[in-house]
Amino acid sequence: MTDTLATATTGAQGTAGTTTGAQSTAGTTTGTQSTAGLHRAMRPRQLVMMSLGGAIGAGLFVGSGAGIAVAGPAILISFLVAAVLVVFVMRMMGEMAAANPASGAFSEHTENALGPVAGRTIGWLYWVQVIIVIAAEATGAAAITAVALPGIPQWASALFYMVVLTGVNLVGVRRFGEVEFWFAAIKIVAIVGFLVIGIAMIAGWMPTFETTGFSNLTAHGGFAPTGIAGIAAGLLIVVFAFGGTEIIAIAAAETADPRRNVGRAVRTLVWRILVFYIGSVLVMVTILPWTSEDLATGPFVAVLQAGAVPGAAAVMTVIVVVALLSSLNAMLFSASRMIFSLSHRGSAHPVFGRLSSNGVPRNAVLASVAFGFVTVGLNYLYPDRVLPLLLNAVGSTILVLWTFVAVSHLVLRRRARRNGTEDALPLKMWGFPYLSYATLGLLAGIAVLALFDTAARTQLLATGALTAAIAGTCTVLARRRAAAGTARVETVQERQP
Repeated sequence: MTDTLATATTGAQGTAGTTTGAQSTAGTTTGTQSTAGLHRAMRPRQLVMMSLGGAIGAGLFVGSGAGIAVAGPAILISFLVAAVLVVFVMRMMGEMAAANPASGAFSEHTENALGPVAGRTIGWLYWVQVIIVIAAEATGAAAITAVALPGIPQWASALFYMVVLTGVNLVGVRRFGEVEFWFAAIKIVAIVGFLVIGIAMIAGWMPTFETTGFSNLTAHGGFAPTGIAGIAAGLLIVVFAFGGTEIIAIAAAETADPRRNVGRAVRTLVWRILVFYIGSVLVMVTILPWTSEDLATGPFVAVLQAGAVPGAAAVMTVIVVVALLSSLNAMLFSASRMIFSLSHRGSAHPVFGRLSSNGVPRNAVLASVAFGFVTVGLNYLYPDRVLPLLLNAVGSTILVLWTFVAVSHLVLRRRARRNGTEDALPLKMWGFPYLSYATLGLLAGIAVLALFDTAARTQLLATGALTAAIAGTCTVLARRRAAAGTARVETVQERQP
């Protein structure tokens, strides 16, 4: 599962008196309190590779099969729409992050654009979503490991993965970036290899596979056998496959040259998403009939086994586990930096804003991973029930996050235009404001589609209720802090002669 422009400080201060931070009117980054003490040690290659790794997750390796099952070859349209949407969102997020890199990223940008309650609401919503995703990724990786290695209990694998990746996040941002770099590299090599083998199979260069050309794209009921409804249902499945790309905006605060490196990462994301996602799915639905049961349950393995590639199942098992662990690693980083930022803005306990000697918010990391360790116990008690419950709990939070990003971008970009600082922005969203509005339209359309799908509707309503509860709590706490601040000022004034 996502991010102030080059303007003067917006005055959006925490009611506890802590400034959220902003940018100079010249468009240069002045920094924020929420980045104070963090080490800018992440290398450009690590950020770029991390952006690619965030876009290539278990959603592609596993979720693409479910999308094909409901839409047929027309799932390509669903993936294309979802890819365009995530590229637009990441461009807006990247524009804000390059101009004002902050550990709270889109949460701080939303606070500067829409006020403290909105910014902190989306910050806490994101944190809750991510700690659940961390637990889900550990559970998913452990479940696959338990199948491949039946002698190892699922809870033991989950515990091992949680301990190791917690350690990775505690040793410093440069080492974290290096681990995530190699995780991403493994996934990219796997996709490239899959594309090369797939092209060879389609072209008839594989002696172990008799090609049918592109006939499977229109056979078995046509290109869109389930019609518009199938494409819409597929869109609901695949749009969530892109969750995790927001790590670019969060990691910008710990990059040496965010103005340059964030722009580079966002630009490379565009064409590589199209190649890796659209290319992989095109290979799948070209080589095998969309009705294949094997394609629905394990698309990558199904294609490789059709080409009689030795060890295909074992290799893809390892790759999927790597994808899940990569996501867990990145999500733990993102969650810890978000609660670190919330602490510095007076919305979380000050203990989460403390840094260790190596510049890591250790308490924030431990708080963010705590729920994951709780699920280790749940995996011991209920190994088959944990993962579905976790995934349903955060099914549609990405829609809320991306909506806040788009709205905040519109507000901040217009503010920069009024202040005459728009030209100084290091990275700009294309076609402003038209493509920004188009993004909001796509998000609204997906939300409407979700209302007509039983499972998606339940997730959407649950997300709405959770968002409202967090917003209500943030509002009450903000008013209490404001009242307490006013009382302190009046007391001081009374004591003055």
